[in-house]
Amino acid sequence: MMEEAVAKTKTMKPSLYLFLFLFTVSLTAQKNIHHRWNSMLQTYVSDDGKVNYKDWMNDRDNLDAYIRTLASTPLLESDSKNAKLAYWINAYNALTVQLILKHYPLKSIKEIKQPWDTTCFSIGGKSYTLGDIEHKILRKMDEPRIHFAINCASASCPTLWNKAFQEKQMESQLTEVTQAFFKDKSKNEIQLKQLKLSRIFLWFGKDFGSKKERLDFIAQYSGISLYNPKIDYLPYDWNLNE
Repeated sequence: MMEEAVAKTKTMKPSLYLFLFLFTVSLTAQKNIHHRWNSMLQTYVSDDGKVNYKDWMNDRDNLDAYIRTLASTPLLESDSKNAKLAYWINAYNALTVQLILKHYPLKSIKEIKQPWDTTCFSIGGKSYTLGDIEHKILRKMDEPRIHFAINCASASCPTLWNKAFQEKQMESQLTEVTQAFFKDKSKNEIQLKQLKLSRIFLWFGKDFGSKKERLDFIAQYSGISLYNPKIDYLPYDWNLNE
């Protein structure tokens, strides 16, 4: 009996080692998955969010390789909320750039037929459109600041940040992009009793809660006190963000 137990232990060890090795590789892949995307953002996106699509056209293979890496590195149920946010925000932004490059040159994403409703990404046997990622995944994660992290390749959108979002930095990164959005007077004009807001707040107002909660949110991230302000919405500029 003792010999049988020893034999079983010996046969189990290789399998255990293989499992631990694959688990370690998986963790390393998750940790490093967005480095390639970060490098491209640093190269082709300015600090104020202007995208050099013309030069990026010559590096499309690099972008395609990053998206293939995403597709081959699925999230795990055990992954943190921040890891999932980083994955899907970066995926959305990279897929949007990929879509623009497929049709470049163009003046607006709206020149593309159904840009948010065309399948563009597959993982784990499921296919997704940009609309799916935004509305069925990100908006359901109870984090309204995602609206200032994802970019629709247009002038009035929150700028495409030239850094990849990362699990460990997610809170500070979301705070930074949200504050930057409110500081940009081309996107919002905020005064004590007068608000001229981005249409993001018109289209997705419920994601920010009640009217009072929306005003509290705006005051918090703009740093400007509000007193029963009149609210209007600015026109939305769909020209390409280059």
